[in-house]
Amino acid sequence: MDLVNLTQYSFIIGLLGLAFALGLYFLVKKYPRGNTTMIEISDAIHSGAMVFLRREYTFIIIFVAVVFLILWNFFSIFTSLAFLAGAGCSMLAGFIGLKGSTRAAVRTTQGAISHGAAKALTIAFQGGAVMGISVAALGVAGIGLIYLFTKDPKIINGFAMGASSVALFARVGGGIFTKSADVGADLVGKIEAGIPEDDPRNPGVIADNVGDNVGDTAGMGADLFESYVGSVIASIAIGATLTPAINYITLPLVLITWGLASSILGVFSIKMLNKFSPQSALRNSYYFSGILFLAGAFIAIKLVVADISVFWTVLSGMVAGVLIGLESEYFTSGPPIKTLAKTAQTGSAPMIITGMAIGFQSTILPLLTIVAAIFVSFKFAGLYGIALAAVGMLSTIGIVMTTDSYGPIADNAGGIAEMSKAGGKIRKITDKLDATGNTTAAIGKGFAIGSAALTALALFSAYQKTTGIQIISLTNVNTVIGLFLGALMPFLIAAMTMKAVGRAADKMINEIRRQFREIAGLLEGRAKPDSDRCIDIVTRSALREMIFPGISAVIAPLLVGFFMGAESLGGFLAGATASGVLLAIFMANTGAAWDNAKKYIEEGHFGGKGTEVHAAAVIADTVGDPLKDTSGPSMNILIKLMAVVSLVFAPLIM
Repeated sequence: MDLVNLTQYSFIIGLLGLAFALGLYFLVKKYPRGNTTMIEISDAIHSGAMVFLRREYTFIIIFVAVVFLILWNFFSIFTSLAFLAGAGCSMLAGFIGLKGSTRAAVRTTQGAISHGAAKALTIAFQGGAVMGISVAALGVAGIGLIYLFTKDPKIINGFAMGASSVALFARVGGGIFTKSADVGADLVGKIEAGIPEDDPRNPGVIADNVGDNVGDTAGMGADLFESYVGSVIASIAIGATLTPAINYITLPLVLITWGLASSILGVFSIKMLNKFSPQSALRNSYYFSGILFLAGAFIAIKLVVADISVFWTVLSGMVAGVLIGLESEYFTSGPPIKTLAKTAQTGSAPMIITGMAIGFQSTILPLLTIVAAIFVSFKFAGLYGIALAAVGMLSTIGIVMTTDSYGPIADNAGGIAEMSKAGGKIRKITDKLDATGNTTAAIGKGFAIGSAALTALALFSAYQKTTGIQIISLTNVNTVIGLFLGALMPFLIAAMTMKAVGRAADKMINEIRRQFREIAGLLEGRAKPDSDRCIDIVTRSALREMIFPGISAVIAPLLVGFFMGAESLGGFLAGATASGVLLAIFMANTGAAWDNAKKYIEEGHFGGKGTEVHAAAVIADTVGDPLKDTSGPSMNILIKLMAVVSLVFAPLIM
């Protein structure tokens, strides 16, 4: 078999996948946008999102240029170009996905008005697929192209570093934006003014809807793109040490190429599945893609490496991804939510305490699942198996990201329905779609956390191979120091990002209060709020606050490596991975549990909206917002970014 041709096909299929994503975007744009009010609201959301992205990318480009020159100086122009390609692919995926999500929301609302829930589901799903397929296609095309020009893993590592660098800034910046806007809009609008969620009188509502897109679409896309790329590149780095190297290097490229094709076929399946409930339709589209992928993966592994034991590592990763998603769904949408909602009857403090307990409890099963996947994959194929387990988990990232990106679109569709006064019947449809989106978001976060753990471990293994470290000794004092410093990093970044949301939310709250106080007739509905001012405030705050966490994640491992040595840096990465994974699971599930408990109360349980029980739930949900959408997700990227920076600079640390 001509393995070189296989990698050429990867690049070509990646480009075809990107063309498919762009075709979906133009298909979505053909759907009707609704009345003048709906169009005006949609344009405001789209404009705000694009302004934020343009400002964010301006800073990221400066950072990328500086790192490009550093890599050129210490390594080669080829490593720098690989880094630039990784950063460029990540940024392009975010741009395309954000265009898709902001254009799809209003058309989803109109689809619900004109044709009902099935049509609205199809439009929202297709809009999400613009992001999902773009992420997968750019990963396949980017890695395939770099591999065609160089077979050197040290150069290819630069691509992963580029993707990781952009991901942390995108996730942190988008997360600070979305949660500061959400907190401000909820606390002043729902609690103080007593007006409904997404009420057009609230100056923070448009910013909140913009935040859903920049945080949960562009930010999440960058997060999973980084894991996707990192897992493949870690597999290539470890595969290069095996015999025959060309076969083991080529296999992950073949797997993700078939995964892209399986995801595209999964997108088509929604036409048949939209007759079911939204939750069943989205879940079954993933299962459809997953089964297709596994069938192709079995054949590919047999042809490329002729070792069926490798297939079980891929299967273990995929099963682990599904299980972590289901475990997250249980703790954020199952019986614990009803228990949590019940505690709100005695106030916000008991609800916060119970929610934290549920969050701590929710770490147990996902961690055991990750450990089981590591054990199985290592048993069958060693360190290479662990890397391939991460590839297996993310192989159908196109459909995983599609269902995740669907969430913000459904949420925005509900907001547009409320602001345009589409009526209770339409709002019920969009609320049902939004509830499904909350579930898919929890599952997506589960995939992000699980893949982060496996990818970080795979990158760590590649780092070990590159530096030639045989053992990391806990009797070495420098290694123990590195271990504790690494374990500290997730807490440091969590503190930075939480405080950043608090500072930005404080400015947002003061601005919304000012507008309610100073704009005559605003609360009576006789005047329009100044939404642009709110968007500008959270944009400036988010971009300023994202700088230090992003730079810290790049500099910290280099300082440990250069001043304390390669083994100490190994301990640092181990500590960061262990504490980061647990912290990520805890924060993501705690925040989601509070959010869904609030929604359960809003459905009419325990008195429903406007009661003291509801007010307590809103406060708890507000506490959880930065946990689940800012600090928690940043842990995933943090541990991978520090691992890939260590891998790239390993030749200088040895």
